Amino acid sequence: RYGPKMPLAVDCTAELIRCKVLDSSGRLKSHELILSYGLALVRFVNLITERKQKMVSIPLRQLAKEVDIPVWVVDLRHELTHGKLPRLALCRKGCDVVLDWLRKTYWSRQLGNNLCEESEDEEEEQEGVEADAELDNDAWE
Repeated sequence: RYGPKMPLAVDCTAELIRCKVLDSSGRLKSHELILSYGLALVRFVNLITERKQKMVSIPLRQLAKEVDIPVWVVDLRHELTHGKLPRLALCRKGCDVVLDWLRKTYWSRQLGNNLCEESEDEEEEQEGVEADAELDNDAWE
């Protein structure tokens, strides 16, 4: 339907789901999974924030805040791109958070708002993921 121009959210969702399927298959080594998740996360942050870039370069952290992407996901992208590769567990958490962001921001609009309703357990789990990410952030420094 879209030809070669796939909507960014669809493309990102497909890549992230592909990573989860590969992960659950047990066929890839930890390092290969980190690279797979890493590429999908880097592409997500780059593609989603690219739309908001103006003529003057705006820091990714600021752009991410404008679209409600957790700052620690941008930090994870930075580490994947410029630093030491993070642990697989953090890549998995990043994937889950980004898929949840895509569900709330894109897919709920496409399929109706009934996908947006969150239980309190999901909200508490999200807060735990963000707290874990902050701890991992400290470890990078």
